[in-house]
Amino acid sequence: MTEECKRWFMEMKWKKVHRYIVFKIEEKSKKVTVDKVGAAGETYQDLAASLPEDDCRYAVFDFDYVTVNNCRMSKLFFITWSVPGGVENKREDDVCNVEEWAEKSVGRHSL
Repeated sequence: MTEECKRWFMEMKWKKVHRYIVFKIEEKSKKVTVDKVGAAGETYQDLAASLPEDDCRYAVFDFDYVTVNNCRMSKLFFITWSVPGGVENKREDDVCNVEEWAEKSVGRHSL
């Protein structure tokens, strides 16, 4: 996980300036890097449209909602995007590292 990934995530979590961040594992370096950052006004549909049809990605999405008591809230969700054959191209420990980082950063309840 690069420092860039952590910086983008902290901006999203605390400053609420990004709707989502898409991460990928670089083939050569095996490092997790930022693939795309969605602006605050983007939607889940924009995130889904940005995911490739032929490769795996990992995303954190900031979901806004209103409770039954009319309180505005948000929740971060970690999303694993996999395609047939996509995970086979990645090392299993790389995938585990992404998920472990997300669990620590986003929280187990959101996974």
